[in-house]
Order: sequence, then structure tokens, then C-alpha cells
Amino acid sequence: MSKSIMKKIAITLTSTVVLSLLSTSVFSQTVDQLQQLRQRAQEAGVSGTASQSVSPLSISSQRSLPRASNSANSMGQFSTQPRDGMSLPGEPTYESVFPMQEPMENPPFAANLFIGGFESERSNGLNDNYLVAPGDKISIWIWGAINYSDVVTVDNQGNVFLPNIGPVRVANTPAGSVNQTVTAKIRQVYTNDVNVYVNLLTSTPVSIFVSGPVLRPGQYAGLASDSVLYYLKRAGGIDFSRGSFRQIDIVRNGKVVASADLYAFFRDGTLPALSFKDGDTILVHPIGNTIVVKTGARNSFTFEFLNTELNGEVVNYFSRPGEFASHASIAGVRDNKQFARYLSIDEFATLPLAAGDTVEYIADHEPQIYRINVAGAFSGASQVMVDKGTRLIDVLDHIEADSVLSDTQNIYLLRESVAEKQKEIIEEGLQRLERSMYTAPISSTGEGAIRAQEAQLVADFIARARKVEPQGRVVVSENGDIANILLEPNDTIVIPEVTDLIHVGGEVLLPQSVVFNPDATAEDYVAWAGGFTERAESDRILIVRKNGNVTFTSVDDSFLSNNISTLAPGDQIIVLPAIDTKLLQAVKDMTQIIYQIAVAANVATN
Repeated sequence: MSKSIMKKIAITLTSTVVLSLLSTSVFSQTVDQLQQLRQRAQEAGVSGTASQSVSPLSISSQRSLPRASNSANSMGQFSTQPRDGMSLPGEPTYESVFPMQEPMENPPFAANLFIGGFESERSNGLNDNYLVAPGDKISIWIWGAINYSDVVTVDNQGNVFLPNIGPVRVANTPAGSVNQTVTAKIRQVYTNDVNVYVNLLTSTPVSIFVSGPVLRPGQYAGLASDSVLYYLKRAGGIDFSRGSFRQIDIVRNGKVVASADLYAFFRDGTLPALSFKDGDTILVHPIGNTIVVKTGARNSFTFEFLNTELNGEVVNYFSRPGEFASHASIAGVRDNKQFARYLSIDEFATLPLAAGDTVEYIADHEPQIYRINVAGAFSGASQVMVDKGTRLIDVLDHIEADSVLSDTQNIYLLRESVAEKQKEIIEEGLQRLERSMYTAPISSTGEGAIRAQEAQLVADFIARARKVEPQGRVVVSENGDIANILLEPNDTIVIPEVTDLIHVGGEVLLPQSVVFNPDATAEDYVAWAGGFTERAESDRILIVRKNGNVTFTSVDDSFLSNNISTLAPGDQIIVLPAIDTKLLQAVKDMTQIIYQIAVAANVATN
């Protein structure tokens, strides 16, 4: 056979194989993909594998259908899992159908009922008090003289039918009595040598409608033995601003068969004893008269009261005022006019109230005994209880002090009211500084850039200054004499310890405490602290005495240079920072604030 014929046969066979492979669904590829594979094979042959050739059998496919899997079950199925509150596209949601409401400061009393476990899942809903209804299944075994076993269903007439016995009425029979009821009927026919066992297997679910001011009104399935709370929880609970917790009716065939008062459940644990039937409706009425108890009570809620309950005694019963509450403040409207009263608890109990009133309980006892704290170098208790009107020296007579270690000549007070006033003064200065910084006029663009930089520096200073907490120190001693001032609640009497140190701080290189030297001058103490920093203001130095007194002086002043006896052990030398007047516009305000902070808190702001 000639070479040309062999070549034609080979080409024909190759083409046939290729066409057959292209026609299959497993290895279907395009011509472009085949050409790409050939090109890759040729390139690989150039690099050392020239003996390899492209074969249609080596072509692989990576195509697969979307969401395809290797499992044998390829049939689609409906999801049987709950959606867990997720909404379908276009489905109405609570946010789209309900008006937006602000969170209530005082939520309704008993509102936490709907976060309870009334919706817990159960394997079955059977209990001894469940009433048998049509559709329930009952298992019956009879053995002895005759043998019989079957699972029967309660028919629409409320009966189960047994061979040779006939219908047995079981509707509305408690589950715990079913065995006794059926057995008694069977023994009327089979009187001897017959044993009977009856068991209620399943209970038929009922469909209940929930209507009125609830979050998700509608139709809900449950058991006849479920409580009204279960169905209200299924409906999202009562709307706090529109629904009543006191007037909830169960309607059957157009008639009210029972009513629920959730306050009675909360107070006494009582709910209507009712077995629901298919088609019953739970109707929540609109909210009634409300009284808001804002503060001062254990139960600071919004209460709903009946018309006969609108008085202070009922409010006291539900709200439970605190132990120390002595008065009640009432505000409301009477005859289109503002109404307000401030009464004792006993007087409030007899006061008639109106819907919409607000009540606040207040502990308004006039303090007759103060607590005074003692700190520093002393012996004994750190707190002293004193009568109203007690003065300082009266308390000092009852404080034990060490004559060697306690410096009774430099006693001072720490008072909360003074600390608050110092904080207020500093805040006023900071606000004034902010106003002068942001309202300063600008005459050119260059000046505006400089002012912007200055404003940032001042803003940083203000932020740090606002963090300072004043001590509230009150100077009560001078040269051994003590002012016999009236004490205030929670005052702290500080008895300093005897010390041999002078404290140097502020704008010095090495802030530290130095041993007191009666021959040393202020320059010596500053020098021992490393000297002034570049930002120090040597013309005004703050001297804080041990008793809390404050003096301003300078290094060159004879006050420190010559009369060294004015410095005493325990004094503090604080060198304040100098402010460049060329950079800041509000130098006066900043300097004043720095002095106030140094005096109020014994610190120097860097």
C-alpha cells in the first residue's frame, strides 16, 4: 500500500475520532479550545517533549451546571427549616408597617412578661388537665377474656367507637381521666376477666386569632391547654404605647368567655382557667388610664389603672417607694390647667389621681447628722458622726493626734462644695478663653493661618485643663490659730504629718523634694531642682503653704532672698510657665486659668 493511501487513511480515522468526540456531551469543546491545546503541546515539545502529540482523548472538561453536585439526589426540595424571622423579598416587615417610636424611659409595668419562656417547644402538650377534643388519638388495649388493641380517633361528635361496645363519650374529658372513663364503659359490657388500659397519645392543635394592639396580630397555632400568654408572645407581645395589660378578652362565637388581667398574674399568679377551642380570638383592648412613676421607687414604670384605682394608695402598692422616700411630687392636668402637688407619702395615699399624672418619690428628710472624714496623721476612727451645726474645734477635741508626728498647727479642710465651685470657676474661664479664641478678628490671610495654629494650641490647653479635679481645700489655720467654722456633710479634716521637706515642682528641670535647710534661699531650692526651664516665669512663683495658704512671689524678691524664715517645712514651690505674648491673643485669660488651676489642684499645667 502506498504512503499516500496510508496517509489519507490516517487522516480519515483521526477526523472520524475527533468528530465523534466533539459530538459527545462529556468532552464537548470548541475549535478554539482544541487549537489552544495543540499550541500548548507544541510549545511543550519544543522545550524537550517533542515526541508528545495532541490526542482528542486527552482533552478534559471543567464545565458543570450551576449548583451541581455529585450526589445522586438532584431533585429540588422545599426548605423545611424555619426562617428565624427573616423576611422574604417584598414581604411586609415590622419596620415598614409600624410607626417609628422613641424608646420609653419608663416602660409599662409587667412588660418583661413577654421575654419569658411561654413559647418553649415541647415534645407533646399533654397534661392531666388537658381536655380531650375531636381529632385526638387514643390508644386502647383489652386483654383477658377478649383481646383487642387499636388506636382510635375522637370523631366530630366527641366519641370513640369500640366494637361490641359502641360509642364512648370522651370529649372535654381531662386527660388524666380518660382511662377511667373508657374503662368504666367497657366494664359495662365485659364484666369479668377483662383488663383495660387506655392512653391519650396526641392532642389536636387549635388555631387561635390574636387581635388588637399587638405587634403581629394574626392567626397562630397552639394547644388547647396553652395559656393566653403563649399566644400573646407568638403575636410579638402587647404594643406598649397602645395596648392594655388589664383588659384582654377571649372571644368564642361572638361572646366573651373569659378575661385576663396581666397585673393579676404579675401580682397573684392567676390567669383564666380556660381550654382554648379552634377559632377562639384573643382580643387586646386599647390602653386605659396611665400613671407614670419616674424615679424614687423600686418599680419606676408606666402603670395602667382602672377608674376605681386612680389614687395614691394603689400607686404606692404597685410602685413600692424606696425605704427613705418621704415625699411624692405629682404633676398633671386638671380642668385644662396645670396641676402640681408636693405631699408626704401618707398625704399622697389619699390623693385622687387622673390619667396622665407623673409621680416622683423623693427622700426629703432634713439631715440632722453629718459624716465627717479624718485624714492625715491621727489615731482612731477615720470617720466621725456629728450633729447638725457642729463646728470644727468641737470635732478636733475628739480626734487623737500624735504630738510628735501630727502637725496640728496647719490643719485644713477638703470640702466638696468648694471643689465644685473651683471647678465651676475654671470652666467659666475656659469658656471665656474659647470665645476670645474663636471670635478674634482677622485682617489678612497670613494672620488667619497664624490664628489657626494658635487656636489649635489653645484647644489642646483647654482639653487638658478640663481634666483637672480641684481639691476643694479650705484654709482654716494661720500661725497656730484655727477658725472654728461650721462643718458640712462629708467634710474631710486633714491633719498634716510633720515633715522636713520642701517640694519643688512646675517649670524646673528636675521636680523633686528637697530637705528643708533654714539657711537656704529660694534660689537654692530651684537650683537643687535643676534650675528653671526655658519656659519658666521667674517673676511669679507660687508658694503653697502646708495649711493650704497661697502666696505669689519672685526669686529676686526680698521675701525669699532675705527673709528665709517665711519658708517652712512642708511648703511647695511651684514655678509657673511663661506664655509668649507674640503667639497667643488670650494671654491674660490663659495666665489667670493657670493660676486658678495651680491654686485649686496644687499642680502646674505645662
